[in-house]
Amino acid sequence: MKDISTQLIHHAYQPPAGFAGVNEPVYRASTVIFPNVAALRQRDWKHRTGYTYGLHGTPTTFTLEERIATLEGGRHCTLVPSGLAAVALVNMSFLRSGDELLIPDNAYGPNKSLAENEMQAWGISHRYYDPMDPQDLSQKLSARTRLVWLEAPGSITLEFPDLPALVAVIAAHADRHPDGIVSALDNTWGAGLAFNAFALGVDVSVQALTKYPSGGADILMGSVVTRDEALHHRVLACHMRVGYGVAGNDAEAVLRGLPSIGVRYRAQDEATRALANWMQNQPAIAEVRHPALPGSPGHEAWRRDCTAAACLFSAIFKPAVSQAQIDRFCDSLQLFKLGYSWAGPMSLCVPYDVSTLRTQAWPYRGGLVRFSVGLESAADLQADLAQALAKLPGQ
Repeated sequence: MKDISTQLIHHAYQPPAGFAGVNEPVYRASTVIFPNVAALRQRDWKHRTGYTYGLHGTPTTFTLEERIATLEGGRHCTLVPSGLAAVALVNMSFLRSGDELLIPDNAYGPNKSLAENEMQAWGISHRYYDPMDPQDLSQKLSARTRLVWLEAPGSITLEFPDLPALVAVIAAHADRHPDGIVSALDNTWGAGLAFNAFALGVDVSVQALTKYPSGGADILMGSVVTRDEALHHRVLACHMRVGYGVAGNDAEAVLRGLPSIGVRYRAQDEATRALANWMQNQPAIAEVRHPALPGSPGHEAWRRDCTAAACLFSAIFKPAVSQAQIDRFCDSLQLFKLGYSWAGPMSLCVPYDVSTLRTQAWPYRGGLVRFSVGLESAADLQADLAQALAKLPGQ
């Protein structure tokens, strides 16, 4: 080979084996090279007996999948490009035309939107149930139900459901179905740290690795974790057919974030509880939602099943505070920035009109703001909230 282009592509040098560093190396590949035809024909992408193609995994993504499975107390993990992609993958893996899925009324909004649009267009019906009432779930399960979503706590309004009671209802009905009913939990808030979803009986656990596992507010990724191998292979087969993949650099960034997840979760948990306790005593506030606060919906279930809480709390303002005034309060905050997502280093807030997010009646007339507590000083964050509250009329 004399041409330099050919020499550079087919270079003979191979670095010596045995290099070890603290962080995992990044492997990027679409094409994977096989040593011979026999290896090409024998490798099984479904059981990780080797590498076949970039979408089916590299050493970097396999390592991340194993660690996420360990974090959640599961056995099998599949990576996808976002938390919402994880929700979509579960729906596509376990639902067919004519099936029905049930979703908690306080669930993550895009999950509901997916059901109301693509799932509906594919002949898959849906109903919403009250996650705080296992009897309501029992009444809404039907012969067509194949998938039930769980969320702990509920998105935005942060009610914490009795997960074992809901799982027991699903299991009782599943025995009557030849194909069973799959229970899937959005476990982004718990992150595998607040409680073990599989110990509570959940079949599938999904996370937005965008949040706690990454921790940097700069990566989009999701995961689907199971203990049951048959369920895992249904997820994996669908994953292959729809072509989901994650970039090696993104997987490596999440691997860098994982060693500090416990430290970050505890620090944000402690600061959030302090701020939620302080906030509920402010004159403009009608109620603060945080599962670890006594009186917050589902607090008893949280206390029984959990060892920690996350970085979120929601404040419901009194009716006398108008939405325009709440918006000005948010604009007045200096450390809490306006932005979606959570569990990153920077504190965030978003005002919501809850009445537009659910089918069940919302009992409050005042507006709601959800806060995500970052890694700043809790004292500085409290001072920021205080200065913005002081600008409200009558404060």
